[in-house]
Amino acid sequence: MNYHNITYPDQNNGDGLRVVLWLSGCSHHCDGCQNPQTWATNSGIKFDDNAKHEIFEQLKKEYISGITFSGGDPLHKDNVDELYEVILDITSKFPEKTLWLYTGYTWDEIWDFSNKSHENIMRRQIVSFCDVLVDGEYVKQLRDTSLHWCGSSNQRVIDVQKSIKYIGLHQQKHKIVLWNS
Repeated sequence: MNYHNITYPDQNNGDGLRVVLWLSGCSHHCDGCQNPQTWATNSGIKFDDNAKHEIFEQLKKEYISGITFSGGDPLHKDNVDELYEVILDITSKFPEKTLWLYTGYTWDEIWDFSNKSHENIMRRQIVSFCDVLVDGEYVKQLRDTSLHWCGSSNQRVIDVQKSIKYIGLHQQKHKIVLWNS
């Protein structure tokens, strides 16, 4: 797993002051993407213990609300295994911090149980740890600067934990609960 940058404190990519890990690798290649330099999986820097240490040092700070994973696409097939391990470490050491994730995949694609690929199983595992998922490809023709936390009107800011509870209670994976700040 490669990354391009770790930014902090960031207030533009989720609620509160956050750490943002900008991962490499994206197969969506959205027209008008603000980060096309992150598309190639071999671009950027190899994620290592120094990068993890930098993130953890920032997450220790009381004023940091949590971490946001962006990119590229954190759920790209080349990221999912290592990202899952990083998320396990973060949630065990910092259970009070929130996790946000931006992806070009939609909620319905992630929760498509007929897709039994390793990558999609890992996507569901990763998303299940998140508090908020901003889903969907950026669509230049649907650009809307009035939206909070997303760039085009097809994208949704999803309250993951409430949506997962809904799935469990109603067995309707396509119903989502939007996050309200």
